Formats: sequence, C-alpha cells, structure tokens
Amino acid sequence: MKVHLAYGKNGLDVEFPESRTTIITPSHVAGLPDERAAFVEALQKPIAAKPLSTMVRPEDNICVVFSDITRATPNERIIPWLLAELGRCGARRENITLLNGLGTHRPNTQAELEKLLTPAVVANYRVINHEPTNPAALAKLGVTRAGNEILLNRHLAEADVRIITGFIEPHFFAGFSGGPKGVMPGIAGQHTIERNHGAAMIGHPNATWGVTFGNPLWEEILEVAQTVNRRLFLVNVTLNDAKQITRVFAGDLVEAHRAGCAFVKQTAMQPVDAPFEIVVTTNSGYPLDLNLYQAVKGMSAAARIVRQGGEIIIAAECGDPNGRGGPFYDLLQHRDGPGGLLELINSPGFSCAEQWQVQIQSLIQQKATVSVYSSLPAEFVRRAHLRPCADIAATVLELLARDGSAARVAVLPLGPLTIPYLRGA
Repeated sequence: MKVHLAYGKNGLDVEFPESRTTIITPSHVAGLPDERAAFVEALQKPIAAKPLSTMVRPEDNICVVFSDITRATPNERIIPWLLAELGRCGARRENITLLNGLGTHRPNTQAELEKLLTPAVVANYRVINHEPTNPAALAKLGVTRAGNEILLNRHLAEADVRIITGFIEPHFFAGFSGGPKGVMPGIAGQHTIERNHGAAMIGHPNATWGVTFGNPLWEEILEVAQTVNRRLFLVNVTLNDAKQITRVFAGDLVEAHRAGCAFVKQTAMQPVDAPFEIVVTTNSGYPLDLNLYQAVKGMSAAARIVRQGGEIIIAAECGDPNGRGGPFYDLLQHRDGPGGLLELINSPGFSCAEQWQVQIQSLIQQKATVSVYSSLPAEFVRRAHLRPCADIAATVLELLARDGSAARVAVLPLGPLTIPYLRGA
C-alpha cells in the first residue's frame, strides 16, 4: 500500500507491504470554518483572564513573542490578526515590538521574517531576533528554586504588556510545546536554557511526551515564565495535518495552556498493543524537518514503540543549507558514537549548547538503529552517527526479510504530531 509521508513541503509517497504494516496517525480534527473570527473571539473571551482589550492602554509598550522559522505556527495569519486587534484596542504601532523567540536557534534572515510575518508587518513594525548570548540584550530576574539564573530578553522583561503566541503540540521532553515555552526557552538567555536542559533534567523519567506538571524540566520552564507573568496574555493555537487552525486557546499562561494540552492529548496520543521491529517516522514535514537537529523529535516519537534492538527510519528533508552547522553537530564529533557521547554529557561539570538533543539522540540509538532519508549528503549523516537511507521502501523490505515472517512495521506519517504509546505501559 502507498503511504504519504510528511516530508519537506510536498511530501513523499512510499510503498509498504499492507499485511505487515500499521499506520498510526492522530485523530483528525477539522479546521475552524472561520479562523480569524475564532481567533478574535478567543481574545475577547479568554480562559481565566480578562479580555485583551481591557489589558492594553495607548501608552503601553507591548512585546509580542512569535515562533521562529522551525515551527509550524501560522504566524503569517495570527500575527496580522493580533496586530489589528491591538490597533482597535488603541495600541500605538511605534510602541509594539515583535520578538522572534529563537531559543538557541540561529537568527532568522530578513526574507525569512517576511515569510513568517508577511512583508507588510516587517515593513511597518519593529521586528527583532532574540539574542540568547548577548548580555546587553538580557535582563537578570533572579534565580529558580533549583538555583538556575533567570535571564530573559529585555524587550519582554521591560514591556508593559507581554503577549506570547505559538502553537501546542506534544513535545519530547517538555510534555507539550506552547504556553510557558514561548518565554523559556523562546526568549531566555543561553545559560538559563543550558542549565534547564542539562543532563539530569533531560534524563528524568517524567521529562517526556505529554507530561507537564510532575516534569521538573517543564515546571522550571513555568517558574521562569511566571517571573514576567504580570500583564501577560497567552495566545496559542492547535493545528491539524493540513496546518489548519483547529482551536484557539487564549488567556492565562497556565490555564489556557492546560486547556490546549488536554485538547491535543485527546487527538495525538495513540495506543498500540506491542512494540514493532521497524518504525518509519517523519518530522512532520516543513518547517519542522528543516534540519537534523529538529529531526530528533521524530526519532523520539518512533522510539516509544520500537522494540529493543529494532530499527527506526526517519524521513526528514533537512533542506535548510544554513542548518548544517552549530553546537549540535560540533558535539556529535566529540566522540565516536552514542555511548561515548552519553558518557561525556553526563560527566561532572559538562555543559554545552544543544547537548540535550545529542543526549536524546544517543539514548534513542542505545535502543534502536536509526537511518535517515533526507537531502543531506550520506557522509554528513554518517558523521552524525546515523545511517543514510536511499530508499525507504527497499530498506523496509530488506529489514522485514532479515527479521522473519513475524516482524512488523509501524508508520507515523505525521511524525511527532502523533505520539504512540504501548497500551498498559
């Protein structure tokens, strides 16, 4: 049977043996019939908060945080709608700053910002990239209960009104995206992010898909975000596989996000009865599969249902030419394989940007072999300690023949938009 995998902008059709293949997708949710009307209504009737119009005064300095190019947030729709509503509230254009929540990712180019926000927004508003390593761009706001210094972007920290936008999907170590993650790591200092994403936090059993409260990593993210919770308004959306908005969750940082997570959990979490010998996954297509760093999320979703010693194949285009360097790739070169990398990352005092992604990839590789179908050169994939895959269908047939007649394959066409789990586990 032919299965359409989310891959780059256009997808990828792959043949699988029907009798031995299980397709696992989220429960479908239709897009809203009038996205803008639902968006505006959510601002007017928010969850556990007063309407946005009552929060904004003409003299206020307003900081709006938006997601960067590696996220599927429909910024090109929701940001113009939000700015129009702020104008109706009396906000002055010159008092509004649009802050790109990069976390530790690279700055987005002018062309990318125009694509994200529309050329008209970029031309008429102050739009800036977050600078996680620039001390002058950061404000010190105390320390967390665990002793982590809280460094956040000055534009947000010093604003009168703070609006955090984004979208909610399952997240492989923070439970769910959206909510307080728009603040931390979105516009946090690199030191704060590295400490929060350290080896002990990433290795905690509750730092996983679908868990927020009870997850120490996410709870510290919330603690950091709540240092700027005065006059803060959350606007998160949920999406279906066609990138249509399915719901809008606006209002209180905790309660609006909690409602959104509950909605996503109902559709994304899918049970299976037993682990599979082979799991084929994606990283949800463009823009989430722009680079190999992001593709670890898709690997992680597959790892939940692959048997020990099994095989994971991920289709992730990795088409961003600017996304083939940086700390993640540099760290991968420090050791010959996953075991050595985990030993290094867990050594006392070790700290490195993006070590969390290397740690998770290495943990996955201790459970299963990982092959990558992408636009990357084969040698580049090998240097990342992964196997290049030139033909998914042929590779699956070879593995099934090797593993015997009882072997089965699971396919996650939408990657980490579906979070499978073993029933009863």
